[in-house]
Amino acid sequence: MDFMDEGRQKAMDTKYIIWSPDGGYEPSELAEAKRIIDKGGLVAFPTETVYGLGGNGLQKEAARRIYAAKGRPSDNPLILHISQFCQLKEITRRIPDTAVKLAEAFWPGPLTMIFEKADCVPYEITGGLETVAVRMPEHPGALEFLEAAAVPVAAPSANTSGRPSPTRAEHVREDLEGKIDMIIDGGEVGIGFESTIVDLTGEIPVILRPGYITRQMVEEVVGETIMDPALLSVEGDVAPKAPGMKYRHYAPKAQMKVFCGSQTAVVSAINEAAERLVHEGVLPEEIGILAAEETAARYDVGQVVTSGSRKRDDVGRFLYGVLRRFDELHVKVILSESFYDSTREEAVMNRLLKAAGQQLVQVGDGDGVGDGL
Repeated sequence: MDFMDEGRQKAMDTKYIIWSPDGGYEPSELAEAKRIIDKGGLVAFPTETVYGLGGNGLQKEAARRIYAAKGRPSDNPLILHISQFCQLKEITRRIPDTAVKLAEAFWPGPLTMIFEKADCVPYEITGGLETVAVRMPEHPGALEFLEAAAVPVAAPSANTSGRPSPTRAEHVREDLEGKIDMIIDGGEVGIGFESTIVDLTGEIPVILRPGYITRQMVEEVVGETIMDPALLSVEGDVAPKAPGMKYRHYAPKAQMKVFCGSQTAVVSAINEAAERLVHEGVLPEEIGILAAEETAARYDVGQVVTSGSRKRDDVGRFLYGVLRRFDELHVKVILSESFYDSTREEAVMNRLLKAAGQQLVQVGDGDGVGDGL
Protein backbone atom coordinates (compact mmCIF):
# COMPACT_ATOMS: atom_id res chain seq x y z
CA MET A 1 0.00 0.00 0.00
CA ASP A 2 1.37 3.43 -0.93
CA PHE A 3 1.94 6.09 1.71
CA MET A 4 1.48 9.82 1.24
CA ASP A 5 3.42 12.71 2.71
CA GLU A 6 2.45 14.31 6.02
CA GLY A 7 0.37 11.29 7.09
CA ARG A 8 -2.23 11.68 4.34
CA GLN A 9 -3.60 8.50 2.77
CA LYS A 10 -5.18 7.67 -0.56
CA ALA A 11 -8.83 6.74 -0.39
CA MET A 12 -9.33 3.00 -0.64
CA ASP A 13 -12.11 0.45 -0.82
CA THR A 14 -12.73 -0.89 2.67
CA LYS A 15 -13.67 -4.57 2.64
CA TYR A 16 -16.17 -5.91 5.17
CA ILE A 17 -16.21 -9.43 6.56
CA ILE A 18 -18.26 -10.99 9.36
CA TRP A 19 -17.23 -13.06 12.34
CA SER A 20 -20.10 -14.90 14.01
CA PRO A 21 -20.03 -16.84 17.28
CA ASP A 22 -21.58 -19.81 15.50
CA GLY A 23 -19.64 -19.95 12.24
CA GLY A 24 -16.49 -17.96 12.94
CA TYR A 25 -14.74 -16.71 9.78
CA GLU A 26 -14.81 -17.82 6.21
CA PRO A 27 -11.29 -19.29 5.74
CA SER A 28 -10.61 -17.22 2.60
CA GLU A 29 -11.61 -14.00 4.37
CA LEU A 30 -9.41 -14.72 7.38
CA ALA A 31 -6.53 -15.44 5.02
CA GLU A 32 -7.12 -12.08 3.34
CA ALA A 33 -7.05 -10.34 6.74
CA LYS A 34 -3.66 -11.95 7.38
CA ARG A 35 -2.36 -10.80 3.97
CA ILE A 36 -3.41 -7.24 4.80
CA ILE A 37 -1.50 -7.33 8.08
CA ASP A 38 1.55 -8.88 6.38
CA LYS A 39 1.78 -6.08 3.82
CA GLY A 40 1.41 -3.29 6.39
CA GLY A 41 -2.32 -2.68 5.98
CA LEU A 42 -4.99 -2.05 8.61
CA VAL A 43 -7.81 -4.29 9.84
CA ALA A 44 -10.45 -3.17 12.36
CA PHE A 45 -11.55 -6.07 14.54
CA PRO A 46 -13.87 -6.68 17.52
CA THR A 47 -12.64 -7.32 21.04
CA GLU A 48 -14.59 -7.74 24.27
CA THR A 49 -13.87 -4.08 25.19
CA VAL A 50 -14.14 -1.96 22.01
CA TYR A 51 -13.22 -2.39 18.35
CA GLY A 52 -9.48 -2.16 17.64
CA LEU A 53 -7.64 -0.83 14.58
CA GLY A 54 -4.97 -3.43 13.91
CA GLY A 55 -1.65 -3.25 12.07
CA ASN A 56 1.58 -5.25 12.20
CA GLY A 57 3.08 -4.39 15.57
CA LEU A 58 6.64 -4.93 14.36
CA GLN A 59 6.42 -2.63 11.32
CA LYS A 60 7.11 1.10 11.52
CA GLU A 61 5.03 1.75 8.43
CA ALA A 62 1.97 0.04 9.92
CA ALA A 63 2.24 2.23 13.01
CA ARG A 64 2.41 5.35 10.86
CA ARG A 65 -0.67 4.25 8.97
CA ILE A 66 -2.58 3.73 12.21
CA TYR A 67 -1.72 7.24 13.39
CA ALA A 68 -2.66 8.69 10.01
CA ALA A 69 -6.00 6.87 9.76
CA LYS A 70 -7.03 7.94 13.25
CA GLY A 71 -5.54 11.43 13.13
CA ARG A 72 -3.76 10.35 16.33
CA PRO A 73 -0.71 12.11 17.84
CA SER A 74 2.37 9.94 17.28
CA ASP A 75 3.50 10.25 20.92
CA ASN A 76 0.37 8.39 22.08
CA PRO A 77 1.49 4.75 22.56
CA LEU A 78 -0.23 1.81 20.88
CA ILE A 79 -1.11 -1.52 22.52
CA LEU A 80 0.26 -4.77 21.12
CA HIS A 81 -2.31 -7.58 21.02
CA ILE A 82 -1.18 -11.20 21.24
CA SER A 83 -2.95 -14.57 21.19
CA GLN A 84 -0.47 -16.59 23.28
CA PHE A 85 1.50 -15.82 26.44
CA CYS A 86 4.73 -17.11 24.89
CA GLN A 87 4.73 -14.16 22.49
CA LEU A 88 5.63 -11.89 25.42
CA LYS A 89 9.18 -13.23 25.35
CA GLU A 90 9.65 -11.91 21.82
CA ILE A 91 8.54 -8.33 22.50
CA THR A 92 9.69 -7.64 26.08
CA ARG A 93 13.05 -7.58 27.85
CA ARG A 94 11.77 -8.99 31.12
CA ILE A 95 8.59 -10.64 32.36
CA PRO A 96 8.19 -9.92 36.08
CA ASP A 97 6.47 -12.38 38.40
CA THR A 98 3.61 -9.92 38.82
CA ALA A 99 2.91 -10.20 35.09
CA VAL A 100 2.74 -13.99 35.27
CA LYS A 101 0.29 -13.80 38.18
CA LEU A 102 -1.90 -11.19 36.49
CA ALA A 103 -1.90 -13.13 33.21
CA GLU A 104 -2.96 -16.29 35.02
CA ALA A 105 -5.80 -14.38 36.64
CA PHE A 106 -7.02 -12.13 33.81
CA TRP A 107 -5.67 -13.26 30.39
CA PRO A 108 -7.32 -13.59 28.00
CA GLY A 109 -9.24 -10.56 29.15
CA PRO A 110 -9.53 -6.76 29.48
CA LEU A 111 -6.13 -6.16 31.09
CA THR A 112 -3.14 -4.45 29.45
CA MET A 113 0.31 -4.69 31.05
CA ILE A 114 3.30 -2.44 30.41
CA PHE A 115 6.80 -3.92 30.10
CA GLU A 116 10.30 -2.86 29.06
CA LYS A 117 10.25 -3.29 25.28
CA ALA A 118 12.47 -5.57 23.22
CA ASP A 119 14.55 -4.12 20.37
CA CYS A 120 12.21 -5.63 17.77
CA VAL A 121 9.37 -3.30 18.83
CA PRO A 122 9.67 -0.01 16.89
CA TYR A 123 9.56 3.29 18.74
CA GLU A 124 6.75 4.23 16.36
CA ILE A 125 4.63 1.68 18.25
CA THR A 126 5.59 2.87 21.74
CA GLY A 127 5.34 6.61 21.17
CA GLY A 128 9.12 6.90 21.56
CA LEU A 129 9.14 5.16 24.95
CA GLU A 130 11.31 2.27 26.14
CA THR A 131 8.18 0.48 27.32
CA VAL A 132 5.48 -1.43 25.48
CA ALA A 133 1.83 -2.10 26.36
CA VAL A 134 0.56 -5.65 25.72
CA ARG A 135 -2.78 -7.41 26.09
CA MET A 136 -4.42 -10.69 25.16
CA PRO A 137 -8.12 -10.07 24.38
CA GLU A 138 -10.82 -12.53 25.39
CA HIS A 139 -13.05 -12.15 22.33
CA PRO A 140 -12.84 -15.45 20.38
CA GLY A 141 -13.02 -13.64 17.03
CA ALA A 142 -10.12 -11.40 18.06
CA LEU A 143 -8.04 -14.37 19.22
CA GLU A 144 -8.70 -16.24 15.97
CA PHE A 145 -7.68 -13.17 13.94
CA LEU A 146 -4.54 -12.64 16.04
CA GLU A 147 -3.54 -16.28 15.75
CA ALA A 148 -3.92 -16.11 11.98
CA ALA A 149 -1.90 -12.87 11.82
CA ALA A 150 0.98 -14.69 13.55
CA VAL A 151 2.54 -11.40 14.70
CA PRO A 152 1.76 -9.02 17.57
CA VAL A 153 -0.93 -6.66 16.29
CA ALA A 154 -0.79 -2.99 17.33
CA ALA A 155 -4.33 -1.80 17.90
CA PRO A 156 -5.74 1.37 19.42
CA SER A 157 -9.51 1.86 19.34
CA ALA A 158 -10.87 1.96 15.78
CA ASN A 159 -12.17 5.53 15.78
CA THR A 160 -11.08 9.01 14.80
CA SER A 161 -8.80 10.23 17.58
CA GLY A 162 -10.73 11.97 20.36
CA ARG A 163 -14.15 10.62 19.36
CA PRO A 164 -16.09 8.05 21.41
CA SER A 165 -14.60 4.60 20.97
CA PRO A 166 -16.51 2.17 18.71
CA THR A 167 -18.61 -0.58 20.24
CA ARG A 168 -20.20 -1.69 16.93
CA ALA A 169 -18.84 -2.12 13.42
CA GLU A 170 -21.02 0.73 12.13
CA HIS A 171 -19.17 3.10 14.47
CA VAL A 172 -15.92 2.06 12.79
CA ARG A 173 -17.48 2.62 9.39
CA GLU A 174 -18.57 6.15 10.36
CA ASP A 175 -15.01 7.16 11.24
CA LEU A 176 -12.68 5.05 9.09
CA GLU A 177 -14.40 3.88 5.91
CA GLY A 178 -12.11 4.58 2.98
CA LYS A 179 -9.10 4.99 5.28
CA ILE A 180 -8.43 1.35 6.17
CA ASP A 181 -8.35 -1.96 4.30
CA MET A 182 -10.84 -4.11 6.21
CA ILE A 183 -13.48 -4.06 8.93
CA ILE A 184 -14.42 -7.28 10.72
CA ASP A 185 -18.01 -7.08 11.99
CA GLY A 186 -18.36 -9.12 15.16
CA GLY A 187 -21.52 -7.47 16.47
CA GLU A 188 -21.80 -5.33 19.58
CA VAL A 189 -19.00 -5.71 22.12
CA GLY A 190 -19.63 -7.07 25.60
CA ILE A 191 -17.87 -4.60 27.92
CA GLY A 192 -18.02 -1.30 26.06
CA PHE A 193 -14.94 0.52 27.40
CA GLU A 194 -11.20 -0.01 27.12
CA SER A 195 -8.99 -2.37 29.11
CA THR A 196 -7.36 -1.58 32.42
CA ILE A 197 -3.68 -0.64 31.94
CA VAL A 198 -1.16 -1.58 34.63
CA ASP A 199 2.49 -0.45 34.52
CA LEU A 200 4.74 -3.25 35.81
CA THR A 201 8.11 -1.60 35.15
CA GLY A 202 8.51 -0.31 38.73
CA GLU A 203 8.51 -1.95 42.15
CA ILE A 204 4.80 -1.28 42.72
CA PRO A 205 2.20 -1.82 39.97
CA VAL A 206 0.61 1.44 38.79
CA ILE A 207 -2.78 1.67 37.12
CA LEU A 208 -2.45 4.13 34.23
CA ARG A 209 -5.98 3.66 32.92
CA PRO A 210 -8.92 2.23 34.91
CA GLY A 211 -11.07 -0.36 33.19
CA TYR A 212 -13.18 -3.46 33.74
CA ILE A 213 -10.44 -5.02 35.91
CA THR A 214 -10.60 -2.86 39.04
CA ARG A 215 -7.80 -1.82 41.36
CA GLN A 216 -9.22 -4.13 44.02
CA MET A 217 -9.12 -7.08 41.62
CA VAL A 218 -5.47 -6.35 40.75
CA GLU A 219 -4.50 -6.00 44.42
CA GLU A 220 -6.09 -9.33 45.26
CA VAL A 221 -3.57 -10.93 42.89
CA VAL A 222 -0.35 -8.91 43.31
CA GLY A 223 -0.79 -6.83 46.46
CA GLU A 224 -0.31 -3.07 46.72
CA THR A 225 -1.26 -1.20 43.55
CA ILE A 226 -1.52 2.56 43.09
CA MET A 227 -3.49 4.80 40.75
CA ASP A 228 -1.42 7.18 38.64
CA PRO A 229 -2.25 10.79 39.65
CA ALA A 230 -2.09 11.84 35.98
CA LEU A 231 -5.42 10.04 35.43
CA LEU A 232 -7.31 13.22 36.25
CA SER A 233 -5.31 15.38 33.85
CA VAL A 234 -6.63 16.35 30.42
CA GLU A 235 -3.35 17.75 29.17
CA GLY A 236 0.26 18.08 30.27
CA ASP A 237 3.86 18.09 29.19
CA VAL A 238 4.76 14.63 30.51
CA ALA A 239 5.09 11.87 27.92
CA PRO A 240 2.10 9.49 28.13
CA LYS A 241 2.96 5.90 29.12
CA ALA A 242 -0.46 4.64 28.07
CA PRO A 243 -3.22 5.55 25.59
CA GLY A 244 -5.50 8.33 26.78
CA MET A 245 -3.24 9.84 29.44
CA LYS A 246 -2.30 13.05 27.65
CA TYR A 247 -5.06 13.99 25.22
CA ARG A 248 -8.79 14.56 25.47
CA HIS A 249 -10.64 11.38 24.58
CA TYR A 250 -14.11 9.93 24.00
CA ALA A 251 -15.58 13.35 23.24
CA PRO A 252 -18.90 14.00 21.49
CA LYS A 253 -19.17 17.03 19.23
CA ALA A 254 -21.37 18.95 21.67
CA GLN A 255 -20.21 20.75 24.79
CA MET A 256 -20.78 18.57 27.81
CA LYS A 257 -21.13 18.96 31.58
CA VAL A 258 -21.42 16.24 34.23
CA PHE A 259 -23.54 16.90 37.34
CA CYS A 260 -22.60 15.25 40.63
CA GLY A 261 -24.62 15.00 43.85
CA SER A 262 -27.64 13.18 45.22
CA GLN A 263 -29.99 11.77 42.61
CA THR A 264 -32.73 14.28 43.43
CA ALA A 265 -30.31 17.22 43.38
CA VAL A 266 -28.78 16.18 40.07
CA VAL A 267 -32.16 15.79 38.33
CA SER A 268 -33.25 19.18 39.62
CA ALA A 269 -29.99 20.88 38.58
CA ILE A 270 -30.08 19.40 35.08
CA ASN A 271 -33.69 20.47 34.60
CA GLU A 272 -32.83 24.01 35.75
CA ALA A 273 -29.78 24.13 33.47
CA ALA A 274 -31.86 23.00 30.49
CA GLU A 275 -34.49 25.64 31.18
CA ARG A 276 -31.80 28.34 31.36
CA LEU A 277 -30.41 27.22 28.02
CA VAL A 278 -33.85 27.48 26.42
CA HIS A 279 -34.25 30.95 27.92
CA GLU A 280 -30.91 31.89 26.35
CA GLY A 281 -32.12 30.80 22.91
CA VAL A 282 -31.04 27.16 22.66
CA LEU A 283 -33.76 24.99 21.12
CA PRO A 284 -35.05 22.12 23.30
CA GLU A 285 -34.02 19.58 20.66
CA GLU A 286 -30.47 20.95 20.78
CA ILE A 287 -30.13 19.91 24.43
CA GLY A 288 -29.08 16.35 25.24
CA ILE A 289 -29.67 14.69 28.61
CA LEU A 290 -27.56 11.63 29.51
CA ALA A 291 -29.35 9.68 32.21
CA ALA A 292 -29.79 6.26 33.76
CA GLU A 293 -32.98 4.37 32.94
CA GLU A 294 -34.30 4.92 36.45
CA THR A 295 -34.36 8.73 36.17
CA ALA A 296 -34.91 9.28 32.42
CA ALA A 297 -38.61 10.11 32.79
CA ARG A 298 -37.91 12.90 35.29
CA TYR A 299 -36.47 15.34 32.74
CA ASP A 300 -38.73 18.00 31.28
CA VAL A 301 -36.66 19.52 28.45
CA GLY A 302 -34.24 18.08 25.91
CA GLN A 303 -33.54 14.80 24.17
CA VAL A 304 -33.00 12.16 26.84
CA VAL A 305 -30.77 9.17 26.01
CA THR A 306 -30.15 6.46 28.59
CA SER A 307 -26.86 4.68 29.21
CA GLY A 308 -28.14 1.56 30.89
CA SER A 309 -29.41 0.98 34.39
CA ARG A 310 -27.98 1.71 37.82
CA LYS A 311 -29.75 -1.41 39.13
CA ARG A 312 -28.17 -3.62 36.45
CA ASP A 313 -24.86 -1.72 36.84
CA ASP A 314 -24.32 -1.62 33.07
CA VAL A 315 -24.00 2.12 32.33
CA GLY A 316 -20.40 1.74 31.18
CA ARG A 317 -21.26 -0.78 28.49
CA PHE A 318 -23.46 1.66 26.56
CA LEU A 319 -21.69 4.97 27.30
CA TYR A 320 -19.80 5.33 24.01
CA GLY A 321 -22.85 4.41 21.97
CA VAL A 322 -24.85 7.08 23.79
CA LEU A 323 -22.22 9.74 23.12
CA ARG A 324 -22.31 8.87 19.43
CA ARG A 325 -26.10 8.96 19.51
CA PHE A 326 -25.96 12.58 20.67
CA ASP A 327 -23.83 13.36 17.61
CA GLU A 328 -26.53 11.82 15.42
CA LEU A 329 -29.15 13.96 17.18
CA HIS A 330 -27.09 17.12 16.48
CA VAL A 331 -27.39 18.43 20.02
CA LYS A 332 -25.29 21.45 20.97
CA VAL A 333 -25.11 20.83 24.72
CA ILE A 334 -25.09 17.62 26.76
CA LEU A 335 -26.06 17.62 30.44
CA SER A 336 -25.10 14.33 32.07
CA GLU A 337 -25.73 12.54 35.32
CA SER A 338 -22.64 11.16 37.09
CA PHE A 339 -22.20 7.46 37.87
CA TYR A 340 -20.09 7.25 40.98
CA ASP A 341 -22.33 4.42 42.20
CA SER A 342 -21.15 2.08 39.45
CA THR A 343 -19.17 -1.01 40.47
CA ARG A 344 -16.50 0.19 38.03
CA GLU A 345 -16.94 3.88 38.75
CA GLU A 346 -13.21 4.62 38.26
CA ALA A 347 -13.41 3.49 34.62
CA VAL A 348 -16.87 4.90 33.88
CA MET A 349 -16.19 8.32 35.40
CA ASN A 350 -12.71 8.49 33.85
CA ARG A 351 -14.29 8.18 30.39
CA LEU A 352 -17.23 10.45 31.17
CA LEU A 353 -15.08 13.27 32.57
CA LYS A 354 -12.61 13.06 29.68
CA ALA A 355 -15.55 13.28 27.27
CA ALA A 356 -16.69 16.40 29.13
CA GLY A 357 -13.23 17.94 29.29
CA GLN A 358 -13.36 17.55 33.11
CA GLN A 359 -16.43 19.83 33.35
CA LEU A 360 -17.93 18.55 36.60
CA VAL A 361 -20.66 20.49 38.41
CA GLN A 362 -21.17 19.70 42.11
CA VAL A 363 -24.77 20.22 43.20
CA GLY A 364 -26.79 19.93 46.39
CA ASP A 365 -25.78 17.41 49.01
CA GLY A 366 -23.10 15.72 46.93
CA ASP A 367 -21.12 12.59 47.64
CA GLY A 368 -17.88 14.38 48.49
CA VAL A 369 -16.48 14.72 44.98
CA GLY A 370 -15.19 18.27 44.56
CA ASP A 371 -15.44 20.75 41.73
CA GLY A 372 -11.72 20.39 40.94
CA LEU A 373 -12.04 16.99 39.32
